[in-house]
Amino acid sequence: MTTPAAANRTTISRPEPLVWAVHDSPLGALVLTGDGTALASLTVPGQREGQPPLPEATRDDSAYAEARSQLDAYFAGELTRFRLEFTIRGTPFRERVWQALDSIPYGATTTYGELAAGIGASRAAVRAVGGAVGANPLLIVRPCHRVIGADGSLTGYAGGLDSKRRLLTLEGVL
Repeated sequence: MTTPAAANRTTISRPEPLVWAVHDSPLGALVLTGDGTALASLTVPGQREGQPPLPEATRDDSAYAEARSQLDAYFAGELTRFRLEFTIRGTPFRERVWQALDSIPYGATTTYGELAAGIGASRAAVRAVGGAVGANPLLIVRPCHRVIGADGSLTGYAGGLDSKRRLLTLEGVL
């Protein structure tokens, strides 16, 4: 279920056993969750969902070596597209929106309306698209920070607008 423009490999399932790790970044401590290799979620400081403690998971800060390497390269300005294996769960509509996020190029932005049109949804579906973007479990990797308001304003981001601004500045958008 990968878009042609996306290099990420997606599997729809819940990873077992659930493993989480913390990775330091310029945004602060990122929390990576999944099966130890493939990501199920990546959360940023300030995000309500997915932050530790995760009682059903085992902490292993040596997990996700490839994701850590790519995150470091991204924050160093050396990586513009993530190529990672990850697992996700969502409705078919959310999965379409999340896959569309993969096609937003580094250093570019799109609006919720443009994203809706890109997946063949009506203008009336813009709020639903916004809800799916807001439910993206893979912040940074699936670049929901590249989605902005129709008037060009920075709107909602699960990790807060300061983090969104910092990511867009890193990518040269701001």
